[in-house]
Amino acid sequence: MQPKTTERLISLRKNNRRMPRRRMDIPVEKLIYTNPELLTRFLTETGKLIPRRTTGLPAWLHRKVTREVKRARAVNLLP
Repeated sequence: MQPKTTERLISLRKNNRRMPRRRMDIPVEKLIYTNPELLTRFLTETGKLIPRRTTGLPAWLHRKVTREVKRARAVNLLP
């Protein structure tokens, strides 16, 4: 059964598309709070974390990035 209008068909395809492959090019062992050069790749200019849907990280790796950014901020390595 197809949607009634072309707008609904486009919306259906847009909402049910496959997710892109998640990034795994980040070395996990280098993802520590004493490495602010790597952590700044996941921050905006104002210091906010870039969302997971933009960076393409898997959930477990994004949680690790968040944890390490917070640790780096606590010891004043990041703004």
